[in-house]
Parts: sequence; C-alpha cells; structure tokens
Amino acid sequence: MKVYIVGAGADGEKGLTVQGRSAIGEAGLLIGSKRLVERFEDMGKEIYVTYKPEDIAKRLKNSSADCAAVLMSGDCGFYSGAKALLPMLTGHEVKVIGGVSSMVYMCSELGLDYENMKAISLHGRKGYAAINVKLHEKCFFLLGGEIGADELCRHLCSHGLGNVTVYIGADLGYEEQRIISGRADELRECRVSKLCSVITVNPGYLRHIPACIDDGQFIRDKVPMTKAEVRCAAVAMLNIGRDSVCWDIGSGTGAVSVEMAYRCPQGEVYAFDKAPEAAALTEKNAGRFACDNIICKQGECPEMLRNVPAPQKVFIGGTSGNMEAIFAAVHHKNPRADVAVTAVSLETLEEARQCFGYYGVNCSVTQIAVTRTKTVGEHTMFDAQNPVFIIRGRLR
Repeated sequence: MKVYIVGAGADGEKGLTVQGRSAIGEAGLLIGSKRLVERFEDMGKEIYVTYKPEDIAKRLKNSSADCAAVLMSGDCGFYSGAKALLPMLTGHEVKVIGGVSSMVYMCSELGLDYENMKAISLHGRKGYAAINVKLHEKCFFLLGGEIGADELCRHLCSHGLGNVTVYIGADLGYEEQRIISGRADELRECRVSKLCSVITVNPGYLRHIPACIDDGQFIRDKVPMTKAEVRCAAVAMLNIGRDSVCWDIGSGTGAVSVEMAYRCPQGEVYAFDKAPEAAALTEKNAGRFACDNIICKQGECPEMLRNVPAPQKVFIGGTSGNMEAIFAAVHHKNPRADVAVTAVSLETLEEARQCFGYYGVNCSVTQIAVTRTKTVGEHTMFDAQNPVFIIRGRLR
C-alpha cells in the first residue's frame, strides 16, 4: 500500500500544503484524530478515527485500499506521532509530507523570527521550562495534558522569571483564535484551552553557562558547601551532556547541583542529602537559579538511590561513611557512570581510590589549593583555603 503521512497544519486544513491536499485526494482511506478527519467526511472516502500509532499500523495492514493518508496535526517532524508510527510501516511505500508547525504559524502571526528559538514539548512529557527560559532568549512550548498556560506562567514566576514576556496562542488557525500577551506575572490566572502554545521572550537570558558561581550568590545558612573553584573543576571533569542524568550525593547547599543543572537543561539532576535542612536549602537555591531540572531527595544514601533513574554523571561530596555502598549502588544502576569525589582528608582520599580500584578503574587524583584575597585595613592579604582532592574515573 502507498501510505502518505501528512502534516495537516495548525488547524487541520488551512495549513495544508498543496502536496498534502493532493495526497488526501489520492487516498482511499483517511486516518487521524476526529478533529483532523472530520473536515473531509464529505469526500466519500473511508475514514478511521484514531491517533494511536499501533491502531494506525493495524488498520493499514488490514485495509484493502491501494492508498491511505494518515493526518498528523502540525508538522510531521515537530513533536509528531509520525516518529513512533514510521518504524511500524515496513512493507508499505511511505512518503512523509510536512505541514506548517504551530511554532511557525504562531511566529508568523506575531512577526517573530524563530531561527534561535528553543522548542520544547510539555504535552504529556517532562520538559523543564524555567531552566530553558533562563538559558534562551526565545522558547516555544507545546502545551497539553496536565499543564496549562496559567500554570506555566506561575511556574516561571516561582523561579524568578515573572518579568519574562509571554505570548499564549489558543485555538490557533480557527475562527476563535486568540493570542494573548503580557508578562508571566500578569498571566498567572489566564484561562485558555490546555491544548495551546506559548512563546517566551527573555532579553535577560544567560549568554553563558554559569561556572564557578560566586559562593555569596547562594543561600548559605550553616550547611556545608563545595567552594566555587573546586565545584567548577569537579563539574567540568564530568563532561556533562545537555541531556545527562546527574546525581549529586551530599548536596549541601545545592551549589554543585546548580552548576550541573545549567549543563543539562534537557536532562535532570537528582540531589540527595540526609539532612532535612540541607535538602530544603538545595531546593531553595534551585528555585533561586531557575533550575527546575533539579529534583531534591532527602534521606540516607544508598537507600535513596534505588528508585531514581540511572545516572550518567555522579558527584559525591559527602557519604556519611557509606562510600563503598554508594559506589555499589551507582555501579548497579550504570556500570559505565562517570564519578567525581571530593575529599579533604587523606583517609577519604584513600577510601575513594579503593572504591574505584574495586571496579578496576584507574582513577585520576587532582589536588586543588585555592588562595583568595581579602582586604585587611588598607592592605590586600592572601587567604588560603583548605586543600581539596578530586578523585575522578569512569566505572567499568
């Protein structure tokens, strides 16, 4: 069977390309959600209503039609069901015909360029909004499911981004289309359909990946903290990817978690600390730096490590005497994880080296001695910090 997968545009009809209309005209069988296929009921074609890839593939297999068109909302290459459907269509002659995505449509309506826009789907999936708004001038969000535009605005406000400009596009392409604009703090109670799109514009976005963040920028209280220079070196050694899953064990103030989070805006950081005040402080600093991809966990490790996703990158800043068990838990989750441990005593250094050695890893050891300056009267004096060891290796 010849199968066309057709991007039906923002509204399911007006956004169709000429090629898409031709494919629909050629097809004897039309498949898609009710919203998309009902517009073509008067064409006398066989119509099957579903949006589930498994049901579509089964119907195509059992159909006697020579040609079918599967209608997808928007663009087939933009958070589309086509991605899951295509591997199921072996044996058919398949052609994908793109449509106008909701991002392209909405930007056209607003007169906005989108070459540097970050596209994120929050439709039934996790996508960390605040960290991406913090790191990009323009973001486009596909909404739907549990989160609506009002909730997104409230989320941005709770992470210090209430002054960001927000455009909410509801019922795009239809007669009742509305595009509402304002600051996030002005649109916290804006009620529109949850199946809508949002564009954020943040002129104050970060133009760099923060590293070696000054200690004074964090909420401190009396919780231990990995100092800026050590934190910067340890996080850099892990080579964190944009979609990495990271663990910060013994998070303290959450300073390491924050620097990890900026490096993985498409991933997430799980921050663990046994002390309730430390876990609460990590959460406060995550909000302060708009790092909503930090998930704080309070409790003892390794017990807390059992029911979280496997990490690619692990920082161990405190073990409470459980280093061997923590290494075992990390190895169980991911035998190829990159691990960095900080130690201020020779005993902790040797324990870390033994743990790496147990898994046959030739770890590297770096000793950092930081001396800062401070003003005493009219003089600038040196202020030596305690030396710290960073032990780093990849498990195997």
